[in-house]
Amino acid sequence: MRAGVWALPAYGVLLGLSTLTHQPPVEDFEAYSRYVTTGTFLLSHLGASVFGAGLAILGAATVTARLRLRPAGFVLTTIANVFLAAAFGSAAFVQPGIGRAHLAGTPGMAEINADTAYGPALFATALSASFLLVVAAIVLGVSIARSDRRLREPGIAYGVLLSLFTVSGFAFPVGQAWFGFTFAAATAVLALRLGWRGAGAPDRSAGAAVDGNRTSRLQAPA
Repeated sequence: MRAGVWALPAYGVLLGLSTLTHQPPVEDFEAYSRYVTTGTFLLSHLGASVFGAGLAILGAATVTARLRLRPAGFVLTTIANVFLAAAFGSAAFVQPGIGRAHLAGTPGMAEINADTAYGPALFATALSASFLLVVAAIVLGVSIARSDRRLREPGIAYGVLLSLFTVSGFAFPVGQAWFGFTFAAATAVLALRLGWRGAGAPDRSAGAAVDGNRTSRLQAPA
């Protein structure tokens, strides 16, 4: 169970690696077709995005169990990543085939691509799942930050950096890899601090000390 928390830094590294390059705009269909038929495209989608979604769920489950958090953040993380894995998995299998057909001279591939790989169903799935991932990151990050004073900074970083990574994919793709690697560093700190504090419930030593003082005063002789 302790090792499961290291799934989050691994997830962050995969996020960074998978966004070091970005596919050309679909309007340049020739360049787009060449990119989506590369091994880099397939590996980034299957190895980083789909497998990474599994690591994200495992990491969120471990942190939730270790810190005895409310399950909302874990549930949202799971739902978001399941739908994102569906979107990336679809792209991994559909886009390369369309690209190869176009490069082989088959007519009409751009139109088929627009109706399948870039169709309304995939857009709705990807956009709603991305929004849900931002919500999940904030909810779980806040829960981590509130669970233990030593986890305040990693918890805040979790929520902020994963949200920025997601949003930057639409607004600032050049910086997306940086947010992924920074998220990996922040969750590595989280894993280390969880290791130092040991397994079990969140640290409530301050509250325990107050309760102990109150008990001592109540038991003190008149």
